[in-house]
Amino acid sequence: MDAASHEDWPVQRLARVSGVSEAHFARSFKEAFGVPPHRYLLTRRIERAVALLRDTELPITDIAFRTGWNSLGTFGRTFHDVTGEAPGARRARERTAAQPLGQVPACHLAAAHRPALTTAVSEKRRREAADSILASTATEVP
Repeated sequence: MDAASHEDWPVQRLARVSGVSEAHFARSFKEAFGVPPHRYLLTRRIERAVALLRDTELPITDIAFRTGWNSLGTFGRTFHDVTGEAPGARRARERTAAQPLGQVPACHLAAAHRPALTTAVSEKRRREAADSILASTATEVP
């Protein structure tokens, strides 16, 4: 999954390659990595997108397709949900803050910049919507 994060990696495919049932694979994967396979893959795709935004001049659309998304809209929305900023804003911020990091190993840099996906993106959206509804009903006068 790490080497080809741009590919589709459904649990069915992963389980077949591993020679175990889908349920066993999903359970074992989450136990080993702390997140479900889909969230792990999403993290790797976001990491790769951040690196491409920072290190290349590729258009954001190209970055979206190279990192496994089939639509620019889905990429932009998911990227924003995970990182808190739009891809273009992230690129601008990374470029203004760019400083040489000397002899820091790449694996340490990647781990330090890895998005924390402890909550599913869809769950995060539901919580934000619920908070928004609660806030709007709390300010209404009966």
